[in-house]
Amino acid sequence: MSGASAPEQGVDPALRKLIWVIVLGLLAPALDTTIVNVALATIGTAMRSPVATSQWTITGYLLAMGMAMPVSAWAAERSGAKNVWLSSLAMFAAFSALSGAAWGMTSLIVFRLVQGAAAGLMMTLGTKMITQAAGPGRMGRAATVASLPVVVVPVFGPVIGGLIISHLTWRWIFYVNVPVCLAALVLAGQGLPASAPGQRKPPLDVLGLAWLSPGVGLIIYGLAQAAGPHGFASTHAWPPLVAGLACTGAFVTHALRKPDQPLIDLRVLRIRSFAAATVVVFLAGLSVYGPLLLLALYYQQVLGKSVLATGLLLAPLGIGSLLPRGIAGKVADFIGARPVVLTGLVLTLLGTLPFAWAGPATSQWLLAGALFVRGAGLSAVTIAVIAGAFRDISAAEIPDANSTIRIVQQIGGSFGAAVLAVILASEILSHHALTAAARGPAFDTAFWWAIGLTALTLLPALLLPSATRHKQRPIPDKPKVPA
Repeated sequence: MSGASAPEQGVDPALRKLIWVIVLGLLAPALDTTIVNVALATIGTAMRSPVATSQWTITGYLLAMGMAMPVSAWAAERSGAKNVWLSSLAMFAAFSALSGAAWGMTSLIVFRLVQGAAAGLMMTLGTKMITQAAGPGRMGRAATVASLPVVVVPVFGPVIGGLIISHLTWRWIFYVNVPVCLAALVLAGQGLPASAPGQRKPPLDVLGLAWLSPGVGLIIYGLAQAAGPHGFASTHAWPPLVAGLACTGAFVTHALRKPDQPLIDLRVLRIRSFAAATVVVFLAGLSVYGPLLLLALYYQQVLGKSVLATGLLLAPLGIGSLLPRGIAGKVADFIGARPVVLTGLVLTLLGTLPFAWAGPATSQWLLAGALFVRGAGLSAVTIAVIAGAFRDISAAEIPDANSTIRIVQQIGGSFGAAVLAVILASEILSHHALTAAARGPAFDTAFWWAIGLTALTLLPALLLPSATRHKQRPIPDKPKVPA
């Protein structure tokens, strides 16, 4: 990284072409998550499964994404980034087709897990290729283009999901990914530069993977068990939660002590700007994915809207996300990520509040306006926090930093979907909310939790960088661990 007082030149044509090829590949995973949110109630009804079970088609997918991400750096080093990218695209297409052909909720969740793992490999590799090609000075503007699936898909995803459910069957929710992946495979095969495997082929940190994967999985499972009538007092909830926390703690100890090639190099968290961005990303994952689940269910189960109507009513969320796309990255490059992220979080709070107070008589125009504001806030946070995260990262640290922040984002998303689904299910059970009117207060409580999580995110956001001085940081020596 070269020191500079001003950001580097804009995104050149070669970098833009690379980003667009990668964006097409990332379109399918982004579209998939949005569509499944809208179709969750329909899938649950078809499979005769309650929300606490059917939500695992989303939670399990996000969790598998997070667990596959640390493996992507190792796989790219051994086989080449382009080869892993193409293989992941093919795997995502294959298991999208299998998810559509699932014969029960168990098989659907299993296929979604593998589909999520493929998406995790793609997300990490795509970001890695973009960040290495862009450099820190152009990170905000590169993130503006690279975040297109995340900020644009919410405009079309819910509507596409509604159209599919209304005119076809829920199985086409997954089949629609196949042609997108095939087109992305063709373009990536022709447009991505060939990448040879690394000269040094590091071994996979099997012990780290053995601690982290079950650790996070057990915590999510324990949260899901708390959806019963006894909540967190349930004897089925505490054992997996305690075991999961113990495994996660063991992973942290292992990662800090391992001198070379840990699954996730947590030592990069010593950089304050990156550590703050990581916490923001985790909490943002909680307050992004969970409320998306709530919003789709709210329109269908409380307001009695059809799936297509729900998709159309959610469109303002995606339209609002387009508003800051052209300026958030540029502003973050010039004045730093902190003011942009703080502004985005405040907008997100304001856009969620009306849903915590809403009732059957609440104006649809008010809710549409709230979704528009919420979408604008989330988009600004998503773009700016990445620019802030990589500001003080050296080129040699980008792979570890990229892997870490992506994993944390997906784990946060998994927690968000699981926690808010647990809160919603517990409220419905405790109030015996069988009618739409009775379910309203249960959704209000869940939305207040979402608001609280968003407000909590303001604290680490205060530690994000507010200036754009890109300093040259020396590559640190690996700490010596006594034998």
